[in-house]
Amino acid sequence: MTTQPADFDALMAEVTATAGKFGHREHVHLTWLAVRRFGTPAAVGLVSDGIQRTARYAGAPQKYHATVSRAWVELVGHHAAEHGDDDFTAFADHHPVLLDKRLLTRFYRPATLADSQARTGWVEPDLAPFPWRDSDRR
Repeated sequence: MTTQPADFDALMAEVTATAGKFGHREHVHLTWLAVRRFGTPAAVGLVSDGIQRTARYAGAPQKYHATVSRAWVELVGHHAAEHGDDDFTAFADHHPVLLDKRLLTRFYRPATLADSQARTGWVEPDLAPFPWRDSDRR
């Protein structure tokens, strides 16, 4: 499915309409909406492009991180596939680990994420595989 910048903008508007801020929970909410509406593969591009565009617009393009963006979309997509929750609050209640913004430290060393290659492109986890990839290896 092809997505457009307006799709990200609509998701952002939907999430911010009910939240007084845009913190980690709202990022997860936006990602959950993107995964549910467009599927995980399309959501990776949609969310990554939207965050990158937002960072540039805010005058902080260095805040965009390609590996972090994709990793979060894949994690949310994996958990969304496990439970067909129609409500974000129910989804978050089923998967509280996603509300821990330090979750990626279970999969990546800090030095790996700090590397320029991870900031600009995809880098596989180096501490532990993602849950769906570990089960694929068995």
